Amino acid sequence: MCLLFTTTSPVLETWPITSVDYQRYQTLAITRRGPLVGGVPSVLDIQMRADGPGGNGKLPTAGHEGHGELSEIWRDVGRDDSVRCAVLRGSGLGFSGGGDLALVQDMATDFEVRTRVWKEARDLVYNVINCDKPIVSAMHGPAVGAGLVAGLLADISIAAKSAKIVDGHTRLGVAAGDHAAIVWPLLCGLAKAKYYLLLCDPISGEEAERIGLVSLAVDDAQLLDKAYEVADRLASGSQTAIRWTKYALNNWLRQAGPAFDASLALEFMGFAGPDVREGVASLRERRAPRYGTD
Repeated sequence: MCLLFTTTSPVLETWPITSVDYQRYQTLAITRRGPLVGGVPSVLDIQMRADGPGGNGKLPTAGHEGHGELSEIWRDVGRDDSVRCAVLRGSGLGFSGGGDLALVQDMATDFEVRTRVWKEARDLVYNVINCDKPIVSAMHGPAVGAGLVAGLLADISIAAKSAKIVDGHTRLGVAAGDHAAIVWPLLCGLAKAKYYLLLCDPISGEEAERIGLVSLAVDDAQLLDKAYEVADRLASGSQTAIRWTKYALNNWLRQAGPAFDASLALEFMGFAGPDVREGVASLRERRAPRYGTD
């Protein structure tokens, strides 16, 4: 049995009411599935919408609404006692398409927007880390931007072999903040992290598994089934054992907090500089950026 918590679908009243109002999310389609606990499906299925506000109908993109919602949802997952595990996935052609260029432009020109999004970016990372429920990500197609943050910080990250993972910050003209400094060196080592973060080269899901950037890579057709299988196993296990193990392991990430904070500050300092304007222009004009070169 599955229930969709969106403004366009009815909410069944047969389950215990929690204090969490999932209907307020406009860029996330949230359903319940998985093992029943007290008659309630215990796995929260969170789908980033390609057709939500700020979306382009092809890929989920982090616009003004989506960026904030993706940072906030993990607090709700943590406070909802009926949830034992969450699955994060994309829609349309991929997992996530990165930041909406209109948002990026506003960040470059508006101090108030820039400071608000800085807080959201910080909260996204720490909220995923500190959420006591295990999170499983299922990445297909392009995986970029804020969606990639949650996808790689997930406790178990699963990618389709054909997925295309890209951290495109330096291509945009800003430092690789977000999540990169806190988790990439731990996952794939500093040498690989520097190579991919400095050059913005894409990584297939299959290669990401080989270098340790993701937990698993599976055939495209098996992606969602595998993610649900893992989530159901987590929801059926000892909740204290699983949650406390996650808490202990994530102390590795908490220790890297100062590196992350510095990287995020440097990234957002870059949004006030000249290179990001060239980066945005080059993306809109579909050309290579020219950072001081002829």
